Amino acid sequence: MKNNVTVVCGGGGFIGGHLVADLRRQGIGPIRSVDIKTFDHWYQKFDGVENVVLDLGDKAACDQAMQGASVVYNLAADMGGMGFIENNKALCMLSVLINTHLLMAAKTAGVDRFFYASSACVYNGSKQTDPSITGLKEEDAYPALPEDGYGWEKLFSERMCRHFREDYGIKTRVARYHNVYGPEGTWDGGREKAPAAVCRKVIAAKLAGKHEIEIWGDGNQTRSFMYVDDCLKGTQMLTHSDYVEPINIGSSEKVSINQLVDIVESIAGIKLKRNYKLDAPKGVNGRNSDNTLIQKVFGWEPSIPLRTGMERTYAWIYDQMVSQAKSK
Repeated sequence: MKNNVTVVCGGGGFIGGHLVADLRRQGIGPIRSVDIKTFDHWYQKFDGVENVVLDLGDKAACDQAMQGASVVYNLAADMGGMGFIENNKALCMLSVLINTHLLMAAKTAGVDRFFYASSACVYNGSKQTDPSITGLKEEDAYPALPEDGYGWEKLFSERMCRHFREDYGIKTRVARYHNVYGPEGTWDGGREKAPAAVCRKVIAAKLAGKHEIEIWGDGNQTRSFMYVDDCLKGTQMLTHSDYVEPINIGSSEKVSINQLVDIVESIAGIKLKRNYKLDAPKGVNGRNSDNTLIQKVFGWEPSIPLRTGMERTYAWIYDQMVSQAKSK
């Protein structure tokens, strides 16, 4: 088979679904979208795409997924928000099978370019103890002390990509994502991340008329959140570039969780009493993306304002919640 297929692994997921949509808008094809979930659980599914259900933790499934592939985007992983990551370390570590088997299959299939979605969770935890952190530079991943479980898997898989590039000539590219959010994503069930969780909680309080919200931790922990459109642009830019080292793809607009709640309250037009759950998973005290390198290499950085992205995300989750309530 001629190697001309663009394969999106994790195509039934949040970022993967948006990536497939964007590739279709650009007229790129043929596209193969692969996910472990049954079709009724895919976030987005498109006609004119080869949609395939496979468990990419299995080597034979990866061989099947890589047939005829030229460009591969590996977004497949067992992951979620901090609550899921802290309570499912073994599941997160098992994602190492996905990237390892995909790289082995990509080598056999003669894949040209292979993108791996890593995470800011690879960064040394000792550098993330202060909420006033300015930003994490790419070199801050070493000496290694990543998020236990999920972060170690991501860091190991980064190294695997490096050595497949050095030893076998596959053009591997690695991005360290910082908290991607937007519509068409997880907003309940335990795997949702902070932007969607805050939207859900504020909307629920507004619809119920009970103006209270539970916040995990003291709300002073800081993060940056990247809207999915910026993620897609940076991902494709990096994949087709000559830059070979891991690089941050994330917004440098740092906010505390309390400030994130402020934004969503403002969008909703309400103020809520805040109840802090201090024993809940909250992750590191401070994490932000230093974008010096991506600006130097590409003359670009994620720039969609948090308020703008949260307005779009809030509106989508609001519609989902209202529709769900009506169907009960």
